[in-house]
Amino acid sequence: MDATSHIARAYTFADLSGYSRKDRLKIRAADIAFFLAIKLIGKTVKFEIDGWENWEAAMRDDQLPIYTFWHDRVFLATYFWQRRGIVVMTSRSFDGEYIARFIQRFGYGAARGSSSRGATGAVVEMVRLMRAGCPTAFTIDGPRGPRYEAKMGSVLLAKKTGYPMLPFTIAAKTFWEAKSWDRTQIPKPFTRARVIIAPPINVASDADDNGLAAKRNELQQSLDDVNKKGEAWRADL
Repeated sequence: MDATSHIARAYTFADLSGYSRKDRLKIRAADIAFFLAIKLIGKTVKFEIDGWENWEAAMRDDQLPIYTFWHDRVFLATYFWQRRGIVVMTSRSFDGEYIARFIQRFGYGAARGSSSRGATGAVVEMVRLMRAGCPTAFTIDGPRGPRYEAKMGSVLLAKKTGYPMLPFTIAAKTFWEAKSWDRTQIPKPFTRARVIIAPPINVASDADDNGLAAKRNELQQSLDDVNKKGEAWRADL
């Protein structure tokens, strides 16, 4: 498969013929419901940005960012970064299918990899897509936690592609909290939200296991720091 085909697959709805009619209807209903909820609430949120110069640094000299953030901020992150062609990893599962569909409606791509290789295959797909010019994103403590514990996916991708990780958070002034492992934050309509972007983090192409672990720790610290800034901003309002 050539680069054009890989790109087209990432931004195109997957075939659902392998699912039962009932599951196909459920996937389509969940897709529309999440898309409308994010779009309608997101339109009412007033965003302010801290650290846009860090995004500019991550884009300098034809670089592409690897956006990294905590899973509980996915609602507003999906809305804020829409229409940038960002590719995210999704699973080959019932949940993965409706997630892939509603993010594609916002202009994102979905990297699924092969059904036999799972997450490893999806990372390989993300490497291909980045080399073809697509930015990527990781909910770095997903898909099932532990909450606020950075995993290695974006570090390995940064090593293989030479592109920088870009840690960020989005803090909403008021929100509901879902009863899920990550306690997803769902912003209340017309709330204020602060996007806090940290400096990009590069990973050397020859980094060994110790070097990769150090970069994972650096990423963890960066995400912890922006979270603290977000909490401080909310407390001061």
